[in-house]
Amino acid sequence: MSQRRKRPTIKDIATETGLSPAAVSYALRGLQVPPDTQQRVREVADRLGYEVDPIARALSSGRTGTIGVLCSSLEDLWQQSFIATLGRQFLAVERNLLFVDAAADPEREAMLAKYLVDQRVDALVTIPVDPTSAYWSEAAERTALVAIGDPLPGANTAAEVVFDNSLGITDAVNTLREAGHTEVLVLTPGPRLPRFRPAEQFLHDIGKERGLRLRVQACPNNLNDAAEVAYTALAESSRPSAVFCLADSMAYGVYAAARELDLAIPTELSVLGYDDHPMSRLLTPALSTYRWEVDTVADAVVERVVKAIDHDRHSRRKLIAPEPKHRESVRHHT
Repeated sequence: MSQRRKRPTIKDIATETGLSPAAVSYALRGLQVPPDTQQRVREVADRLGYEVDPIARALSSGRTGTIGVLCSSLEDLWQQSFIATLGRQFLAVERNLLFVDAAADPEREAMLAKYLVDQRVDALVTIPVDPTSAYWSEAAERTALVAIGDPLPGANTAAEVVFDNSLGITDAVNTLREAGHTEVLVLTPGPRLPRFRPAEQFLHDIGKERGLRLRVQACPNNLNDAAEVAYTALAESSRPSAVFCLADSMAYGVYAAARELDLAIPTELSVLGYDDHPMSRLLTPALSTYRWEVDTVADAVVERVVKAIDHDRHSRRKLIAPEPKHRESVRHHT
Protein backbone atom coordinates (compact mmCIF):
# COMPACT_ATOMS: atom_id res chain seq x y z
CA MET A 1 0.00 0.00 0.00
CA SER A 2 1.43 3.38 -0.98
CA GLN A 3 1.97 5.88 1.80
CA ARG A 4 0.65 9.44 1.66
CA ARG A 5 3.37 11.87 0.75
CA LYS A 6 4.52 13.93 3.71
CA ARG A 7 3.77 17.62 3.47
CA PRO A 8 6.99 19.73 3.46
CA THR A 9 7.40 21.89 6.56
CA ILE A 10 9.37 24.93 7.63
CA LYS A 11 11.79 22.55 9.38
CA ASP A 12 12.51 20.84 6.03
CA ILE A 13 13.33 24.21 4.47
CA ALA A 14 15.52 25.06 7.46
CA THR A 15 17.46 21.80 7.02
CA GLU A 16 18.01 22.51 3.31
CA THR A 17 19.11 26.13 3.83
CA GLY A 18 21.01 25.79 7.08
CA LEU A 19 18.85 28.48 8.66
CA SER A 20 16.80 28.29 11.83
CA PRO A 21 13.04 27.62 11.50
CA ALA A 22 12.40 31.13 12.83
CA ALA A 23 14.62 32.66 10.13
CA VAL A 24 12.83 30.64 7.45
CA SER A 25 9.47 31.82 8.76
CA TYR A 26 10.60 35.44 8.65
CA ALA A 27 12.03 34.99 5.15
CA LEU A 28 8.79 33.54 3.81
CA ARG A 29 6.93 36.55 5.17
CA GLY A 30 9.53 39.02 3.91
CA LEU A 31 10.57 40.12 7.40
CA GLN A 32 13.87 40.76 9.23
CA VAL A 33 16.20 38.93 6.81
CA PRO A 34 18.15 40.21 3.78
CA PRO A 35 16.49 40.05 0.36
CA ASP A 36 19.00 37.49 -0.95
CA THR A 37 18.17 35.17 1.96
CA GLN A 38 14.46 35.62 1.29
CA GLN A 39 15.04 34.67 -2.35
CA ARG A 40 17.08 31.58 -1.41
CA VAL A 41 14.42 30.42 1.04
CA ARG A 42 11.63 30.87 -1.49
CA GLU A 43 13.55 28.92 -4.12
CA VAL A 44 14.02 25.99 -1.71
CA ALA A 45 10.35 26.23 -0.68
CA ASP A 46 9.25 26.06 -4.32
CA ARG A 47 11.54 23.11 -5.03
CA LEU A 48 10.23 21.18 -2.04
CA GLY A 49 6.62 22.04 -2.88
CA TYR A 50 6.07 23.86 0.39
CA GLU A 51 2.66 25.50 0.93
CA VAL A 52 1.55 27.56 3.88
CA ASP A 53 -0.64 25.54 6.25
CA PRO A 54 -3.92 27.52 6.36
CA ILE A 55 -4.67 26.39 9.91
CA ALA A 56 -1.25 27.44 11.16
CA ARG A 57 -1.55 30.76 9.34
CA ALA A 58 -4.96 31.38 10.91
CA LEU A 59 -3.60 30.62 14.37
CA SER A 60 -0.63 32.94 13.95
CA SER A 61 -2.43 35.81 12.23
CA GLY A 62 -5.86 35.55 13.83
CA ARG A 63 -7.38 35.42 10.32
CA THR A 64 -8.87 32.58 8.33
CA GLY A 65 -9.04 34.24 4.89
CA THR A 66 -12.74 33.33 4.82
CA ILE A 67 -15.69 35.70 4.53
CA GLY A 68 -19.06 34.48 5.79
CA VAL A 69 -22.05 35.48 3.66
CA LEU A 70 -25.56 35.01 5.04
CA CYS A 71 -28.27 35.36 2.37
CA SER A 72 -31.90 35.99 3.22
CA SER A 73 -33.07 33.59 0.48
CA LEU A 74 -31.12 31.91 -2.29
CA GLU A 75 -34.40 31.24 -4.06
CA ASP A 76 -34.23 34.94 -4.95
CA LEU A 77 -32.61 34.92 -8.40
CA TRP A 78 -30.98 38.34 -7.86
CA GLN A 79 -29.23 37.01 -4.76
CA GLN A 80 -27.99 34.01 -6.73
CA SER A 81 -26.42 36.32 -9.32
CA PHE A 82 -25.01 38.56 -6.62
CA ILE A 83 -23.36 35.69 -4.70
CA ALA A 84 -21.71 34.40 -7.88
CA THR A 85 -20.31 37.87 -8.59
CA LEU A 86 -19.26 38.43 -4.97
CA GLY A 87 -17.42 35.11 -4.89
CA ARG A 88 -15.38 36.01 -7.98
CA GLN A 89 -14.49 39.44 -6.64
CA PHE A 90 -13.43 38.16 -3.22
CA LEU A 91 -11.31 35.47 -4.88
CA ALA A 92 -9.51 38.24 -6.77
CA VAL A 93 -8.39 39.68 -3.40
CA GLU A 94 -7.44 36.22 -2.09
CA ARG A 95 -10.48 35.65 0.11
CA ASN A 96 -12.86 32.72 0.03
CA LEU A 97 -16.59 32.73 0.72
CA LEU A 98 -18.54 30.53 3.07
CA PHE A 99 -22.16 31.30 2.22
CA VAL A 100 -25.32 29.99 3.82
CA ASP A 101 -29.04 30.50 3.23
CA ALA A 102 -31.46 31.76 5.88
CA ALA A 103 -34.37 30.58 3.68
CA ALA A 104 -36.40 33.68 4.70
CA ASP A 105 -36.56 32.40 8.29
CA PRO A 106 -35.53 34.83 11.07
CA GLU A 107 -34.79 32.03 13.55
CA ARG A 108 -32.67 30.17 11.02
CA GLU A 109 -30.93 33.46 10.24
CA ALA A 110 -29.95 33.94 13.90
CA MET A 111 -28.65 30.37 14.14
CA LEU A 112 -26.58 30.68 10.96
CA ALA A 113 -25.16 34.07 11.95
CA LYS A 114 -23.85 32.49 15.15
CA TYR A 115 -22.53 29.50 13.19
CA LEU A 116 -20.52 31.71 10.83
CA VAL A 117 -19.10 33.81 13.66
CA ASP A 118 -18.15 30.62 15.54
CA GLN A 119 -16.23 29.53 12.41
CA ARG A 120 -14.09 32.64 12.97
CA VAL A 121 -14.82 34.20 9.61
CA ASP A 122 -12.85 37.40 9.09
CA ALA A 123 -16.09 39.23 8.30
CA LEU A 124 -19.81 38.49 8.17
CA VAL A 125 -21.72 39.90 5.20
CA THR A 126 -25.50 39.69 5.39
CA ILE A 127 -28.58 40.38 3.32
CA PRO A 128 -30.87 40.33 6.35
CA VAL A 129 -34.29 38.76 6.74
CA ASP A 130 -34.94 40.77 9.92
CA PRO A 131 -32.72 43.86 10.09
CA THR A 132 -33.94 44.82 13.58
CA SER A 133 -33.11 41.60 15.42
CA ALA A 134 -30.92 41.88 18.50
CA TYR A 135 -28.44 39.19 17.42
CA TRP A 136 -26.80 41.53 14.89
CA SER A 137 -25.37 43.56 17.76
CA GLU A 138 -23.70 40.46 19.22
CA ALA A 139 -22.29 39.45 15.81
CA ALA A 140 -20.81 42.93 15.33
CA GLU A 141 -18.93 42.58 18.61
CA ARG A 142 -17.21 39.39 17.42
CA THR A 143 -16.37 40.11 13.77
CA ALA A 144 -16.58 42.79 11.09
CA LEU A 145 -20.28 42.96 10.16
CA VAL A 146 -21.35 44.32 6.77
CA ALA A 147 -25.02 44.74 5.81
CA ILE A 148 -26.43 44.75 2.28
CA GLY A 149 -29.80 46.16 1.26
CA ASP A 150 -31.09 47.30 4.65
CA PRO A 151 -29.20 48.94 7.54
CA LEU A 152 -28.92 47.12 10.88
CA PRO A 153 -30.04 49.60 13.56
CA GLY A 154 -28.39 49.09 16.92
CA ALA A 155 -25.45 47.06 15.57
CA ASN A 156 -21.97 48.52 15.31
CA THR A 157 -21.52 47.54 11.66
CA ALA A 158 -18.21 47.93 9.87
CA ALA A 159 -20.12 49.04 6.76
CA GLU A 160 -23.60 49.17 5.24
CA VAL A 161 -24.28 49.06 1.50
CA VAL A 162 -27.90 50.15 1.48
CA PHE A 163 -30.44 50.25 -1.33
CA ASP A 164 -32.06 53.66 -1.79
CA ASN A 165 -35.65 52.49 -1.42
CA SER A 166 -36.92 56.06 -1.18
CA LEU A 167 -36.01 56.60 -4.85
CA GLY A 168 -37.15 53.22 -6.14
CA ILE A 169 -40.43 53.03 -4.29
CA THR A 170 -41.34 56.67 -4.94
CA ASP A 171 -40.88 56.08 -8.67
CA ALA A 172 -42.85 52.81 -8.49
CA VAL A 173 -45.77 54.37 -6.62
CA ASN A 174 -45.84 57.37 -8.95
CA THR A 175 -45.72 55.08 -11.99
CA LEU A 176 -48.70 53.07 -10.77
CA ARG A 177 -50.67 56.12 -9.62
CA GLU A 178 -50.14 57.99 -12.88
CA ALA A 179 -51.32 54.89 -14.73
CA GLY A 180 -54.57 55.12 -12.80
CA HIS A 181 -54.06 52.26 -10.35
CA THR A 182 -55.39 52.66 -6.82
CA GLU A 183 -55.81 49.00 -5.71
CA VAL A 184 -52.35 47.43 -5.58
CA LEU A 185 -51.20 44.06 -4.30
CA VAL A 186 -47.68 44.25 -2.85
CA LEU A 187 -45.68 41.01 -2.62
CA THR A 188 -42.86 41.21 -0.11
CA PRO A 189 -40.15 38.62 0.64
CA GLY A 190 -40.01 36.49 3.74
CA PRO A 191 -42.48 36.25 6.61
CA ARG A 192 -44.52 39.10 7.98
CA LEU A 193 -42.41 40.57 10.77
CA PRO A 194 -43.62 42.46 13.87
CA ARG A 195 -42.03 45.57 12.35
CA PHE A 196 -42.03 46.82 8.78
CA ARG A 197 -38.78 46.39 6.89
CA PRO A 198 -37.44 49.75 5.63
CA ALA A 199 -38.79 49.25 2.08
CA GLU A 200 -42.20 48.19 3.38
CA GLN A 201 -42.40 51.15 5.76
CA PHE A 202 -41.54 53.61 3.03
CA LEU A 203 -44.03 51.97 0.68
CA HIS A 204 -46.75 52.18 3.33
CA ASP A 205 -46.04 55.89 3.91
CA ILE A 206 -45.72 57.01 0.30
CA GLY A 207 -48.63 54.84 -0.83
CA LYS A 208 -50.92 56.42 1.74
CA GLU A 209 -49.74 59.87 0.72
CA ARG A 210 -50.49 59.14 -2.95
CA GLY A 211 -53.91 57.63 -2.22
CA LEU A 212 -53.09 54.01 -3.07
CA ARG A 213 -54.83 51.19 -1.24
CA LEU A 214 -52.11 48.65 -0.67
CA ARG A 215 -52.53 45.04 0.34
CA VAL A 216 -49.16 43.72 1.54
CA GLN A 217 -48.70 39.96 1.25
CA ALA A 218 -45.66 37.90 2.27
CA CYS A 219 -44.52 35.76 -0.64
CA PRO A 220 -41.84 33.11 -1.27
CA ASN A 221 -39.29 33.64 -4.02
CA ASN A 222 -39.58 30.26 -5.75
CA LEU A 223 -41.79 30.14 -8.81
CA ASN A 224 -44.38 27.55 -7.74
CA ASP A 225 -45.06 29.02 -4.29
CA ALA A 226 -45.08 32.60 -5.58
CA ALA A 227 -47.56 31.56 -8.28
CA GLU A 228 -49.80 29.98 -5.63
CA VAL A 229 -49.79 33.13 -3.47
CA ALA A 230 -50.49 35.32 -6.49
CA TYR A 231 -53.24 33.00 -7.78
CA THR A 232 -55.08 33.11 -4.44
CA ALA A 233 -54.94 36.92 -4.31
CA LEU A 234 -55.88 37.47 -7.96
CA ALA A 235 -58.76 34.97 -7.94
CA GLU A 236 -60.69 37.05 -5.41
CA SER A 237 -63.64 39.15 -6.54
CA SER A 238 -61.93 42.33 -5.33
CA ARG A 239 -58.95 41.74 -7.59
CA PRO A 240 -56.28 44.50 -7.63
CA SER A 241 -55.46 46.10 -10.96
CA ALA A 242 -51.69 46.04 -10.31
CA VAL A 243 -49.10 43.96 -8.46
CA PHE A 244 -45.84 45.43 -7.16
CA CYS A 245 -43.30 42.71 -6.36
CA LEU A 246 -40.32 43.57 -4.15
CA ALA A 247 -38.28 40.95 -6.03
CA ASP A 248 -38.48 39.95 -9.68
CA SER A 249 -38.57 36.29 -8.65
CA MET A 250 -42.06 36.89 -7.24
CA ALA A 251 -43.16 38.66 -10.41
CA TYR A 252 -42.49 35.48 -12.38
CA GLY A 253 -45.01 33.76 -10.12
CA VAL A 254 -47.51 36.54 -10.87
CA TYR A 255 -47.06 35.94 -14.61
CA ALA A 256 -47.72 32.24 -14.08
CA ALA A 257 -50.84 32.92 -12.00
CA ALA A 258 -52.15 35.44 -14.53
CA ARG A 259 -51.80 32.83 -17.24
CA GLU A 260 -53.77 30.31 -15.18
CA LEU A 261 -56.51 32.88 -14.55
CA ASP A 262 -56.51 34.02 -18.20
CA LEU A 263 -55.60 37.58 -17.19
CA ALA A 264 -53.75 39.54 -19.87
CA ILE A 265 -50.68 41.55 -18.81
CA PRO A 266 -50.78 44.55 -18.94
CA THR A 267 -54.31 45.14 -20.27
CA GLU A 268 -56.02 43.45 -17.32
CA LEU A 269 -53.19 43.39 -14.77
CA SER A 270 -50.10 45.55 -14.45
CA VAL A 271 -46.99 44.01 -12.89
CA LEU A 272 -43.94 45.80 -11.50
CA GLY A 273 -40.73 44.18 -10.22
CA TYR A 274 -37.81 45.42 -8.15
CA ASP A 275 -34.35 44.09 -9.05
CA ASP A 276 -34.15 43.54 -12.84
CA HIS A 277 -32.92 39.98 -13.08
CA PRO A 278 -31.78 39.34 -16.71
CA MET A 279 -34.76 37.00 -17.32
CA SER A 280 -37.13 39.93 -16.75
CA ARG A 281 -36.30 41.26 -20.20
CA LEU A 282 -37.28 37.94 -21.79
CA LEU A 283 -40.83 37.81 -20.45
CA THR A 284 -43.79 38.64 -22.67
CA PRO A 285 -44.45 41.42 -22.03
CA ALA A 286 -41.04 42.44 -20.66
CA LEU A 287 -41.20 43.24 -16.93
CA SER A 288 -41.00 46.84 -15.72
CA THR A 289 -38.64 46.84 -12.77
CA TYR A 290 -35.72 48.58 -10.99
CA ARG A 291 -32.11 47.55 -11.46
CA TRP A 292 -29.73 47.19 -8.54
CA GLU A 293 -26.46 46.73 -10.44
CA VAL A 294 -24.83 43.53 -9.17
CA ASP A 295 -21.24 44.56 -9.97
CA THR A 296 -21.65 47.95 -8.30
CA VAL A 297 -23.01 46.42 -5.10
CA ALA A 298 -20.32 43.69 -5.04
CA ASP A 299 -17.52 46.23 -5.62
CA ALA A 300 -18.74 48.33 -2.72
CA VAL A 301 -18.99 45.32 -0.40
CA VAL A 302 -15.54 43.92 -1.22
CA GLU A 303 -13.86 47.30 -0.82
CA ARG A 304 -15.42 47.83 2.61
CA VAL A 305 -14.80 44.31 3.87
CA VAL A 306 -11.10 44.47 2.96
CA LYS A 307 -10.82 47.88 4.61
CA ALA A 308 -12.41 46.54 7.80
CA ILE A 309 -10.21 43.42 7.92
CA ASP A 310 -6.86 44.82 6.84
CA HIS A 311 -7.07 48.26 8.43
CA ASP A 312 -9.70 47.83 11.16
CA ARG A 313 -11.55 50.83 9.74
CA HIS A 314 -15.29 51.35 9.45
CA SER A 315 -16.83 52.92 6.35
CA ARG A 316 -19.61 55.41 5.87
CA ARG A 317 -22.93 54.04 4.69
CA LYS A 318 -22.99 53.56 0.92
CA LEU A 319 -26.33 54.32 -0.72
CA ILE A 320 -27.02 52.48 -3.99
CA ALA A 321 -29.57 54.15 -6.28
CA PRO A 322 -31.84 51.99 -8.45
CA GLU A 323 -32.07 52.39 -12.20
CA PRO A 324 -35.71 52.38 -13.39
CA LYS A 325 -36.41 49.98 -16.25
CA HIS A 326 -39.85 50.93 -17.54
CA ARG A 327 -41.03 48.28 -19.97
CA GLU A 328 -44.35 46.87 -21.21
CA SER A 329 -45.86 45.24 -18.11
CA VAL A 330 -47.51 48.43 -16.73
CA ARG A 331 -50.41 50.04 -18.59
CA HIS A 332 -52.95 52.75 -17.87
CA HIS A 333 -55.92 51.32 -15.95
CA THR A 334 -59.39 52.35 -17.12
